[in-house]
Amino acid sequence: MPLSEHEQRMLEQMERALYAEDPKFASALEGSGLRTYTRRRVYQAVAGFLVGIALLMAGVVAQLILVSVVGFLVMLGCAVLAVTGWRKAPKPGEQPAGPARRQARPKRSMMDRIEQRWQRRRDEQGH
Repeated sequence: MPLSEHEQRMLEQMERALYAEDPKFASALEGSGLRTYTRRRVYQAVAGFLVGIALLMAGVVAQLILVSVVGFLVMLGCAVLAVTGWRKAPKPGEQPAGPARRQARPKRSMMDRIEQRWQRRRDEQGH
């Protein structure tokens, strides 16, 4: 659910006040952005995937099916995290979607889109 204009203004005022009050803390919170976060998440998922392989192999060697299944599930979950994290990462030089970008093109709900399509079909059939 997107923020209302009033909520966005309040958030921007709070951000400006934080920067004015303690710029060092504000820049530490900001970090280097979404790109670093998603890259770290992908690296963690790859490490988890390797742990899953180790569990799977240990389960096969020890003939413990439960350990093998857990290893496979860990591998699967980490693979999904890595792929989704990689897709969400902004490209170099690209700005992540922020509040200003959301204002430019407001999201429509699924029901609004369905209703608009229904209206279009009715209008096309009526003419």
